[in-house]
Amino acid sequence: MGISVDTFFLKPGGQGTLQAQIQQMIAEGILSGRFHVGEKLPSSRKLAGHLGVSRITVTLAYTELLANDYLTAKGRSGYYVSQNAPVPPKYTPVQRSEETVNWDAALARRFSEGDFLAKPPDWREYSYPFIYGQADRTLFDHANWRLCAVRALGHKDFDSLTGDYVDQDDPLLIEFIARHTLPRRGIAARPEEILITLGAQNALWLTSRILLGHGRKAAIEDPSYYALHELMRCSDASMTPLRVDKDGLPPESIPDGTDVIYTTPSHQCPTTATMPVARRHDLLKRARELDAMIVEDDYEFEMAFLGAPSPALKSLDKDGRVVYVGSFSKSLFPGLRLGYMVGSEPFIREARALRSLVFRHPPGHIQRTAAYFLSLGHYDAQIRRMSKALMQRRKTIEDAIEANGLTVAGRGVFGGSSMWMKAPDHVDTAELAKTLQNQSVHIEPGSAFFSGPDRPRNYYRLGYSSISADRIPAGIERVAAVIRAC
Repeated sequence: MGISVDTFFLKPGGQGTLQAQIQQMIAEGILSGRFHVGEKLPSSRKLAGHLGVSRITVTLAYTELLANDYLTAKGRSGYYVSQNAPVPPKYTPVQRSEETVNWDAALARRFSEGDFLAKPPDWREYSYPFIYGQADRTLFDHANWRLCAVRALGHKDFDSLTGDYVDQDDPLLIEFIARHTLPRRGIAARPEEILITLGAQNALWLTSRILLGHGRKAAIEDPSYYALHELMRCSDASMTPLRVDKDGLPPESIPDGTDVIYTTPSHQCPTTATMPVARRHDLLKRARELDAMIVEDDYEFEMAFLGAPSPALKSLDKDGRVVYVGSFSKSLFPGLRLGYMVGSEPFIREARALRSLVFRHPPGHIQRTAAYFLSLGHYDAQIRRMSKALMQRRKTIEDAIEANGLTVAGRGVFGGSSMWMKAPDHVDTAELAKTLQNQSVHIEPGSAFFSGPDRPRNYYRLGYSSISADRIPAGIERVAAVIRAC
């Protein structure tokens, strides 16, 4: 592979001769890792023409680098980065100058100061990755996904591949969601009431920007999805965290004046509690009394392998005050970044307009590939395969937890892919997680899910979607051993 001539340029007012400047430019490219071993440099004629210098100047620079073993010559083929060149393991741009911007004054908002759960980039190398929400390559139907992607690249789908939907979505994907996915949750919706999003996270952001603002009041569950706290903060609305119980969010705790209620009734995040149908009716009644909107995040309903899931809150809504958020992240893979939201047409119209201002629409090729994967039956087959595996892992992790005397704080009665755990009061699970990393065990500390300054520090989450059943017992033994050592 050759290095493009467009990557070379001389600095205005550069120091030294032109030959020295070219030599330094190439050496910096090699030392920073931008040029890799074996890559071919442009010919001396082409580089000279690009830089506007004589060919002999480039040739002399190449010759000097050849003598210093930065480059190697291959007969009439040209010059290449030498096998002996000091190339670093990864590309590190050279710092050109000292920045002078006062970032404390320049930043109107700060988004990096919130609590987020960090996933180590090498978590797949861990022996015991109790990580939540990541894809298991042994369960994913990669072969059929690839075939669907190739089909979506075909001439028949040229418009969906290359076209600009502006503020619309792939009609095949919308049709499948309306005809197949939503009826499973008891929801009937027209295409005008459905919007494709870049995952559930994007859908939650859209709702926060449309429904909340200065002077508005939001009620969220406590504990709840950790990124939701930051969405509330950035919306300028006031936020009221409401402690959940074994049945999820208590409707009677929602204070007067609340404008928007965020809830996860099917699988409360992170406790996995399921809200009974009677409480769902009470929640709708309370929202009606307040004239409040409800955002229902139904993030894991496909994982109901222990029994049929309860009807979605949206399916019980007669007023049009529930905005339903779904996602394919857990059932397909999180890197797909594909979700959807369902709401009354006036709301979806606003969400569609806001989305178009930010990124117009999710890529058409991704939408069409997903539409084929879903409509050809591969999706249902994958759900059955995942449910079978998760049921086995669920039984294994429950047995291991009981055998090692660990405490379960919440387990979904319909299934799911995680266990919400509680360590003894004196254990800080953030420190516990750090210690376990040295033993190739990954757990997720729970404090980020709580609101306020006095957050409990002794909760943690064990995901079992990405760890094989045969590794679970040994991993749980290590977790229990470190907790006992505390």
